[in-house]
Amino acid sequence: MNQRIRGVTLPSHALDEAAHRCLVAGFDGTTTVPDTLKRLVDRGLGGVILFTRNVRDADQVRELTAALRALRPDLLVAIDNEGGGIGHLAGAGAPEVPGSWALGVVDDPALTTACADALAGHLASLGITVSYAPVADLQRRPENPIVRTRAFGADPEPASRHLRAWIAATEARSIASCAKHFPGHGGTVTDSHHELAVDPRPYADLDLAPFRAAISAGVPMLMSAHVVFPALDPDRPATLSPRILGDLLRGELGFDGVLVSDALEMKAIADRYGEAAGARLALAAGADQVIVAVPDLGTTLACRDAVLDALASGELAEERVAQAAARVLRLAERYAVPTAPDVVARWDDGAGLEAARRAVRGGGPLPPPVPGAHVVDLFPPPHPALNWGGEDLLTELRALDPTATGTAVAGEPGDTDAVVAEALRAAEERPLVVAVCDAGLHPWQRRLRTALLAARPDAVRVSTGLPEPGDEGAVHAYGRGRVNLRAVAEVLAGLR
Repeated sequence: MNQRIRGVTLPSHALDEAAHRCLVAGFDGTTTVPDTLKRLVDRGLGGVILFTRNVRDADQVRELTAALRALRPDLLVAIDNEGGGIGHLAGAGAPEVPGSWALGVVDDPALTTACADALAGHLASLGITVSYAPVADLQRRPENPIVRTRAFGADPEPASRHLRAWIAATEARSIASCAKHFPGHGGTVTDSHHELAVDPRPYADLDLAPFRAAISAGVPMLMSAHVVFPALDPDRPATLSPRILGDLLRGELGFDGVLVSDALEMKAIADRYGEAAGARLALAAGADQVIVAVPDLGTTLACRDAVLDALASGELAEERVAQAAARVLRLAERYAVPTAPDVVARWDDGAGLEAARRAVRGGGPLPPPVPGAHVVDLFPPPHPALNWGGEDLLTELRALDPTATGTAVAGEPGDTDAVVAEALRAAEERPLVVAVCDAGLHPWQRRLRTALLAARPDAVRVSTGLPEPGDEGAVHAYGRGRVNLRAVAEVLAGLR
């Protein structure tokens, strides 16, 4: 099996390596590399993606990335690194920065640069070379369950400013950034982790401007969305659509960097096509790499085998895979070898808290201090793929005011009446603080807030998600990262 591309003939072993270079694999382990993964790397695996399960502390991560790179120096080591409540590196001392929405509220690109630099500098110190960030989606629909405070906003112009700042800061650290999720996930009302999402808007209304800005800023990678856009391709999600990845992205937008799929085990792909077929279809459509993030390497092997079988049968063109692998190789030549940890320049540790403080808003003047408050913090349970911290407002307030009491309610309680009764009893002689997070998406939060405020109209209200009806007069944090909650706690404790 030989293939001539751009004057070079690829023998079968080179094509096998090219097929492996198009894969990014997740795995289990913090100190040892599984034998199956070693064999994949030996055959040319393009990259690995790390998760919380791979992180214990900074020294351990450095040892792990060094061990991976010792297997193959051009292996790309990637991680999701958006900031806010989304981050796998808390155990490794990650800088604490707010999510993108808070940065958009502040609208100071220099501060966004400082936050992105902190995240990228930390990655460089750990030997991680690819950051699957920033989010280029716009938050277009109040019912959207997945983008929200991960976006820089709903307006393409300021969002584009902050994207350019983030990309430039990451590039300055020799870390590959990746704008996501092309061509935009913000116009949907479905989380593609759970099912196929659809954006029904006409072409003229789609959110391409931030991606154009990212491309013009030189972003080396884009990540595709598992979203159907009927105006572009009524039959296939973007990840599997030649019209979207080929005609639009490569043709109209002129992007020649690496296009990586979102994780194939997400239900939008896995339930309708299966991960293995998804890998084959994504590469045929124009993707250069596909992510198989689950730690079960059997799924990665199934995807690899589907690609190799499709190459052998001619269902997947050898030239397409060779082209994809060539793009990944160019990316690896630029980014795979990290800056030596001992020469990584220090970053601004305070940038994230400064941004979170500047983002805090009230419906009018911020409320006066509430010493000894009883806090009821209502928020959805951590997203299995996006939020691992489980941070809560009470913990942050107690660090500043040890007399504070309260409860963190992560997900709908079995007996909401009992939660209300207990909170009112505990707060009888205290100020009451009621915090919600995206209550418009979670009716149980609205019910609890309404019941608490009916009995205690003097309660201080806090919103840690997007502003929405019912949040009037609340203190707005615009995110649930630890620094967002700390900034609100400072207001409640009278430190601001």
